[in-house]
Amino acid sequence: MIAAGGTAGHVIPALSVAELLAAAGAEVEFAGGDRAESDLVPSAGFAFHRLDAEGLSRTSLLKASRAALRAVPAFFSAVRLIRARRPDVVMGGGGYVAGIVGAAAVVTRTPLVLTEADSHLGISNRLIARFAKKVCLAFPLEGRTASRYVVTGRPVPPAVRDRSSARARFKIPLDATCVLVTGGSLGASSINQAAVDAFADSEFEVLHLAGERDFPALTAPRDGYHLLSYIDDFGDAVEACDLAVARAGGSVFELASHGTPAVLVPYPQAAGDHQTGNARWMETAGAAVIISDSRLTADLLRETVEGILGDRTLLNQMSAASSGLARPQAAADVAAFVRAAAQGPGVKQ
Repeated sequence: MIAAGGTAGHVIPALSVAELLAAAGAEVEFAGGDRAESDLVPSAGFAFHRLDAEGLSRTSLLKASRAALRAVPAFFSAVRLIRARRPDVVMGGGGYVAGIVGAAAVVTRTPLVLTEADSHLGISNRLIARFAKKVCLAFPLEGRTASRYVVTGRPVPPAVRDRSSARARFKIPLDATCVLVTGGSLGASSINQAAVDAFADSEFEVLHLAGERDFPALTAPRDGYHLLSYIDDFGDAVEACDLAVARAGGSVFELASHGTPAVLVPYPQAAGDHQTGNARWMETAGAAVIISDSRLTADLLRETVEGILGDRTLLNQMSAASSGLARPQAAADVAAFVRAAAQGPGVKQ
């Protein structure tokens, strides 16, 4: 049983592991809430058990209190679900629901494997990590050196390796320079507006995935500016571009898997400021340039992007550095730890 939810950034990596487990003969089911997972998981063909839970708000005490109250019955629902389905192992794939189901796994003495996607151990994982057989980290984390911690990288879908088809999908000429703009499945308002203004009269193609929240309010400023809401096959968009402008969540690993250099604008309210840590991981390697959200303007974004695109040597160096960060075996490694936990001591017969 895999628990993952909230955003596509949690669900897509979990699905990457699930598909490998299923291909090896495992029966895989998911538990989650009513956000991205409720659509993505059934669409991928996996059984889905919905729990009535929501994430803790970091900006509203009222919403945080409501979420905490809903977490209690959701936890008992998760306990009942595990006792009914009797999984051999539970994997926490990230998001608020992973903590609830992970705690239920601890109570029912079900082997538990956790994944941490960011450069900061989330609160749920911090609370239950000591009960897990393995905690699979996307990045090395200071102080997380016990044998249960292992750096696997972040599971991502296999990289797309057909630029011609990827560009044909979005009607982008094969010989054009293309910049991808993305802020995740919901979108990033600051990036969305800055990009539309910055690239309104640029000569390069723009593939702008605005997210479901902001898309209705945006208008493509010119021909060659491909404005979309959201796509399921994100790898096609990454493969189609030469440079990405993005937040610095889990998508940094998909950028690396395609060798894509980036201009990263970390989300300033991310838990533990982990997106800044993610961005610095790419910047330190020479694969990215960081613009803080507070400094982001259309002029600065245009200047930064055009500076990189105008220096082909720099662009190639950043691309090579991005490729060097890729962990293409991450999903397979996590799946192997999940299988090992399921076969280990204490598994219910």
